Amino acid sequence: MASLLFVQTIAKQYLPPEFYDVFSKWMRRVIGIVSSYISVVIEENDGMKVSEVYEAVQTYLSVRSSSAAKRLKVKKPQNNKEFTFSMDGNEQIADEYEGIKLWWVFHSSERKQQIMFRRNSSEEKRSYELTFHKKQKQKIFDHYLPHIMAEAKALEIRSRYRKIYINQSNSKDYEYRNRAWTPVVFDHPATFDTLALEPEVKQDIVEDLQRFSRRETYYRQVGRAWKRGYLLYGPPGTGKSSMIAAMANFLDYDIYDMELTQVKNNTELRKLLIATTNKSIIVIEDIDCSLDLSDRKKKKSSPSSTDEEKDKKPSEPDENENEESKVTLSGVLNFTDGLWSCCGSERLFVFTTNHIDRLDPALLRSGRMDKHILLSFCTFGAFKILARNYLSIADHELFPEIQDLMEAAQMTPADVTEYLMKKADHPTSALRDLIQALREAKERIATAALKGIAEEIASATYDQV
Repeated sequence: MASLLFVQTIAKQYLPPEFYDVFSKWMRRVIGIVSSYISVVIEENDGMKVSEVYEAVQTYLSVRSSSAAKRLKVKKPQNNKEFTFSMDGNEQIADEYEGIKLWWVFHSSERKQQIMFRRNSSEEKRSYELTFHKKQKQKIFDHYLPHIMAEAKALEIRSRYRKIYINQSNSKDYEYRNRAWTPVVFDHPATFDTLALEPEVKQDIVEDLQRFSRRETYYRQVGRAWKRGYLLYGPPGTGKSSMIAAMANFLDYDIYDMELTQVKNNTELRKLLIATTNKSIIVIEDIDCSLDLSDRKKKKSSPSSTDEEKDKKPSEPDENENEESKVTLSGVLNFTDGLWSCCGSERLFVFTTNHIDRLDPALLRSGRMDKHILLSFCTFGAFKILARNYLSIADHELFPEIQDLMEAAQMTPADVTEYLMKKADHPTSALRDLIQALREAKERIATAALKGIAEEIASATYDQV
């Protein structure tokens, strides 16, 4: 066996890759005939998802590769503090388990074909091959492979980095370019302590998340998928993205940030859903801008509509609602609450919008968006949190004046933050600038209101004439 592996190693060094692939297949057949060893192949893809066993083997071997392999790939993911190592294509390393000798080989080959997320593109077919003596077969299956799964899980916990994924189909990253999602290390500092919200609102959200995270048995008992939907709505600059980051940090969940305009059709939308992991937050920001998901009852029928189109039930969406993407309202509804939404557990669906009135009621109902959270203009309670965060003060003589102006001024937390940051080293000056801005905002609102009243009076007078 050692001689055959030596020949295979020499061939790898001197044969071109395309010839070595053929030679390697031939060698495996020879080894299977004359050897007392058997091989187990663990492929990367397991149906529509990445194989859990493949990822465990990859994690397990990443530690051993740095010392045992002769040819390595090294990278440092964005925001990651450490280098990661992996075996190069057709590289081999040895392992030992309770006195048993084993060999791992990483296979990688490229082929042209039409695949789900890119057309006429190169696909990397990757797999790990494990070779061991036939008499150890039962021990390898019953003990060694479970040992790898446990070791990989422990390694992942020790080096755990929260990640945010994007559905980017043209990733240049070797490891992820054939996968539905591309990850980046997520290191957002937002927490519920730093969010500019009234304390009772934050407490309600935290309790809701805690209740959800510990109710696995309850959801199964009542016959529901272990998921929950949140709709964050309100004007721009009110902290919707920061809220999502705080939720992820609080629950220690990964985030899947879905760009709907990059999804070609409902089928691809389902495949993206299946490719997400448990303990994750699936986010669609500004959903009213991504696709036409407006209230179907408010849509006016086109003059050229046929009788058949007019006879459609209100619940039937038009499959051609969006010219650039064929994802429909029906597809999004099934994505959040259809049969495919139960393919996974402990997941949150979080949608954001600046205009809740533009969304179809079917999307807003319980079971899809279970909890609606209004993130509106800055209140005095939210301002006090911002003052603590940015100015390091809990009280000030100018606070009463700010409290009087805050409600009428209708200023977003993002705008308030900008004034506090400009003079963070001089709290009194920062607060005075904020007061001036609040006064101006209040005057603009009052002027606009008077202008609106005047226009109404003028219109009524014109109608009477």
